[in-house]
Amino acid sequence: MLRRSLRVLLALIALGFLGYGLARNWTETTAALARLSPWSIAGALAAVLAGQLCMLLAWRRVLAGLGSPLPLRTAGRVMFVGQLGKYIPGSVWAYAAMMELGRDHGSPPRRTFACISLSLVINLGAALSVAAATLAGQQVLRQAWYLLLLIPVIIVCLHPKVLTWGLNLALRIARKDPLDGVLPGRTVLVAAAWSVLGWLVYGLHLWLVAGDPAPYLVATGAYAFAWASGLLTFVVPAGVGVREGAIVLVLGPLVGVPQALVAAIVSRLAFTLADLALAGAAFAFGRTPAQAPSNVSA
Repeated sequence: MLRRSLRVLLALIALGFLGYGLARNWTETTAALARLSPWSIAGALAAVLAGQLCMLLAWRRVLAGLGSPLPLRTAGRVMFVGQLGKYIPGSVWAYAAMMELGRDHGSPPRRTFACISLSLVINLGAALSVAAATLAGQQVLRQAWYLLLLIPVIIVCLHPKVLTWGLNLALRIARKDPLDGVLPGRTVLVAAAWSVLGWLVYGLHLWLVAGDPAPYLVATGAYAFAWASGLLTFVVPAGVGVREGAIVLVLGPLVGVPQALVAAIVSRLAFTLADLALAGAAFAFGRTPAQAPSNVSA
């Protein structure tokens, strides 16, 4: 109970700082919002939806590599419906929901857990690599050329044997059985490629709403950096407030704080709408007959 209250408190603090920034720049922010065209907002939402589909393909590839290949629409049901749990304070709800949905469609809970964890690490590695490659030397991160040193470290950490070792260590600490084998190298490579493509597509949504003079690559790096910051601040549900603050930090020097605030808020709204739309579609159209119980006992 205390831990949940602390998470809620931290989320409120983060939102408080965001609200303070809005109040301080209210006139400029509302003017910047008024200048956004409906086409920019619609394009941003479309880019988020396309990026989410790239992430689904990466997630599905990892699950197949672990031994539970699922049809695309079924994988979408497990991932998109289950991940709504990230909006609940606490770090276990999305895991629990996806594991339960995976069980319904023939993927053992332990395997779904491994897929979620490995996919998250691969996605984080892809996000940090994109951020490092696009933001080193840019404005507020001008002296952060050393971010490029992250890339070889990330490549080593994403080696299948390192990934499997790390997950098995976590499973042993949790007193769970380790994985049956090493995740295939081709699976990691394909999943990482889909993840990188997803971040490049996500970059379009922020570029569309950030406006000039934000270059596309900087907008892409800004969102990848912001998402990684929100994820690593795991005590705050869905990185609320933290992600927006990171976007303002990177884009503010380029487009001004009011426009960066607008971009951050529209980005959050676009992702929330995309999450709800994809979860609804997956719930409605992702049903398939459940697998035999013998397949889900592990």
